[in-house]
Amino acid sequence: MNAYERFEQLVVIALSLIIASVILMALLQLCRRVVPLVIGGAIDPLDHDVFQALFGSIFTVLIALEFKHSIVRPALRRNSIVQVRTVLLIALLALSRKFVILDSAATPALTIAALGFATLVLGIVCWLLRERDKDDLRECDKDE
Repeated sequence: MNAYERFEQLVVIALSLIIASVILMALLQLCRRVVPLVIGGAIDPLDHDVFQALFGSIFTVLIALEFKHSIVRPALRRNSIVQVRTVLLIALLALSRKFVILDSAATPALTIAALGFATLVLGIVCWLLRERDKDDLRECDKDE
C-alpha cells in the first residue's frame, strides 16, 4: 500500500467516525422526540404533517447511513472512493425524502414536476448502469 492509499484510508476512517457520530446524534434526537409522543399517544400517524415530519427524520437518518456505507465499503475493498451507482442511489433516497416531506399545497407544480423528472432521470441512469454491468458480466463469461 502506497502513501496515498494510506492517506485515503485515514481520511475514510475520519469521515466514517464523524458521520457515525452525526448518525448517532440524529438517531438519539429522533428517539428523544418520538418515544415520549408515542408512549403518550400524542402522535396521530394519520395526520399528514406528523407523517411528513416523522418519516422525513427517518429518511434523513437512512440517507446518512447509506452515505457512510458508501464511503466505508469501497475503502474496505480498496476500490475507488467514488461509486457512481451508490451516489445515484443516495440521490434517489434524497429525492424520495423530499417527496415525503413536500408540502404539495405550498410547492409550485413546476417544482414538483422538476423533482419528478429528476427522479425519472436518475432511475433511468441506474437502470442503464445495471444493464451495462450485466453486459460486462456476459462478456466475461464468454471469454472464459
